[in-house]
Amino acid sequence: MTELSQNHIQLALRTVIDPISGQDIVTNGMVSGLVIKDRNIGFAIEIDPADAERMEPLRKAAETAVLALEGVSSVSAVLTAHNNAPAARPERAAAAPRTQPASNTPLLPDIGAIIAVASGKGGVGKSTTAVNLAVALALMGQRVGILDADVYGPSLPKMLGVTAKPVALPNKRIAPLEAHGLKIMSMGLMVPEDTAMVWRGPMVIGALEQMMREVEWGALDVLVVDMPPGTGDAQLTMAQRVPLAGAVIVSTPQDIALIDARKGMSMFTKVNVPVLGIVENMSTFICPNCGEHTDIFGHGGAQAEAARLGCDFLGEIPLDVAIRVTSDAGQPITASEPGGPHAAAYRDVASAVLAKISEGSSRPAPSISLD
Repeated sequence: MTELSQNHIQLALRTVIDPISGQDIVTNGMVSGLVIKDRNIGFAIEIDPADAERMEPLRKAAETAVLALEGVSSVSAVLTAHNNAPAARPERAAAAPRTQPASNTPLLPDIGAIIAVASGKGGVGKSTTAVNLAVALALMGQRVGILDADVYGPSLPKMLGVTAKPVALPNKRIAPLEAHGLKIMSMGLMVPEDTAMVWRGPMVIGALEQMMREVEWGALDVLVVDMPPGTGDAQLTMAQRVPLAGAVIVSTPQDIALIDARKGMSMFTKVNVPVLGIVENMSTFICPNCGEHTDIFGHGGAQAEAARLGCDFLGEIPLDVAIRVTSDAGQPITASEPGGPHAAAYRDVASAVLAKISEGSSRPAPSISLD
């Protein structure tokens, strides 16, 4: 079998013609972010946002052209919309009347509640919390999926022990992987672990929307979304495009982390997404030898912050080597040691989250208006 190269992919894409300019999409400079991982191919197609809906057939044609290559297992192409359409393509001025943008297409219609797990900064254990929260919800009888929205630093494949590649179904949708009772999708399943995702904001948004629109999630009670740290494109996309049931904010107890946690809470408030509460992670260290408690990052800071801001405190998770070891091994502690005290702590958080979302009701995705 001939080893796949970027040249092979580009040759296939040269057979795909942009209906507006009449040129192939490679010559037109529309293809970017080409990634080859084993036999799985991913790339972006840059378009004018006014053409989003009627360029969907072109996206599918590009996937079909590459999928026809010998040795290709799956293809993931995303449309990325830019407001500054290329000046070299004046034909767009005479294009057909604008249709409704694809961004108005409903996403994830068969999911009961979508929960964003977020943090103001990295390094506070947000992904570990998201994974164990999702597993705890599944063990409580919920149908659960988990979406890794951290395109730049996807860690869910490692934490959940999944290494297989997503495959295309007969209906051309993507089958999520499954482990620990969860349906799973992550960009980390599409690119090598050590590959840097040098993508601009619109490409990140396109990839995130495709993981929501084209993955065969099926009917779920809860979809847990592991957000990237901070308050950027992914957070705004999720807040605008889907009816989030709420956000869970993860922070460590010390002041420097709580400052950034406040920023994350403020962002969700501005886009009308309920903050379900705060989880204090790495709350205290329990020595495995003597059992002594040491508050390495302090203790109680997140609970005090929740009280100050008038939101719920969902619980605290200790700093323990077992949580780290099981996460690195792809066996989250909630699944591998379900009868242990740490799994119980995550179940308490999951119970609090379920109670909060049951209080709410379905709502449309909010429009975004930032000061």
